[in-house]
Amino acid sequence: MGKLILIVGLPGSGKGTLIAFLRKEFPEVVFPSSWTTRPPRQGEVEGEGYHFVSKEEFAKAILEGIFLEWVSIDGGHQYGTLKKAIQEPVKEGKVVLREVEVEGAHRLLALFPKKNVITIFINTDSWEVLKARMLARAPMAKEEILARQRRYEREVAFKVEADYVIENPEGQLEEAKKNLATLVGSLIKGN
Repeated sequence: MGKLILIVGLPGSGKGTLIAFLRKEFPEVVFPSSWTTRPPRQGEVEGEGYHFVSKEEFAKAILEGIFLEWVSIDGGHQYGTLKKAIQEPVKEGKVVLREVEVEGAHRLLALFPKKNVITIFINTDSWEVLKARMLARAPMAKEEILARQRRYEREVAFKVEADYVIENPEGQLEEAKKNLATLVGSLIKGN
């Protein structure tokens, strides 16, 4: 059986940037895409990280039971992980790396043997710094910002549950990339 590496982090912590870097560094790793009902952000491409679907398509998928886990966050946007995108490669002995929210991490930890799941928390700056990063990336409604702040407050507590923590404060992205690549490389090798 393979491994499932879960990348968990605060909104705006740089998870997407770090995972894009890992995709290039570790082509042998499986990086399944999420289904989401949120609109694409500038520069996002369908199928590269996300499949953008309507709320109706997402609701139908829930009823069909094709998700391993799914959540509704950030002002009602939904995100889901297809069962086949993770279960099949892990059964085949592959390493799967997946970005998930804390709620999704808890669900996946309950579904797989602990020896096959590794959690990495991406830690970063204060809420104010994160808010500025998020707003620089894409405009957001006040309600979405407030929802993300509440999520920040809940999710920062996951840091103590994670197997590993990678620090990614403002201005330290290259160091975070290096540390994360070293960690993921050792996890792939089984060290």
